[in-house]
Amino acid sequence: MIANLAQGVQVFTSNVYLVDGERTVLIDPGANFDVVSAIRERVDDLDAVVLTHTHRDHVGNLEAVTDAFDVDTWGYDTSIDGVDHAIEDEETVQLGDDEYVALHTPGHKNDHLCFYAADAGILFAGDLVFQNGSFGRTDLEEGDRELLIESIDRLLERIDEGLEEMHTGHGPSVTNNPYDHVELSARMARQA
Repeated sequence: MIANLAQGVQVFTSNVYLVDGERTVLIDPGANFDVVSAIRERVDDLDAVVLTHTHRDHVGNLEAVTDAFDVDTWGYDTSIDGVDHAIEDEETVQLGDDEYVALHTPGHKNDHLCFYAADAGILFAGDLVFQNGSFGRTDLEEGDRELLIESIDRLLERIDEGLEEMHTGHGPSVTNNPYDHVELSARMARQA
């Protein structure tokens, strides 16, 4: 089961996904709200925190979560404070009940990862792509439009039209033809 704990929260934060199952994982703890209470309303414990990337709106609550649940954090770059274990490009990670492949997708930030479960038809896209052809900002430090386009193209090569759910770092999740939204993001990033 996937729940966005930031849904309805009226502060600047990222989406925060609790993926419950065999391995209960929090994807991006968000920022500026009491995510610990939101987690405790749904589960008793966490097995890990997994990061799409380390922009402040995605990791502001990281220390509160790791302290409250005594869990380690997994991300792309262990040289960044708070990232305990590295997830390599193409590594398989278990989130909930499904196996996901981690895809290193820089362009928005150097340490950006997307997570894709082909069998389940689920993508955690972080801030790479969003609904309706939107895509991650490239005007921040480490942003690079050409690299972002390459990352979106790489994602398109991996996913297929059977994609059922795309959970993004901001805005609503996409459950109606999410593959089309990623294709549109690739086109829009080239035009902007």
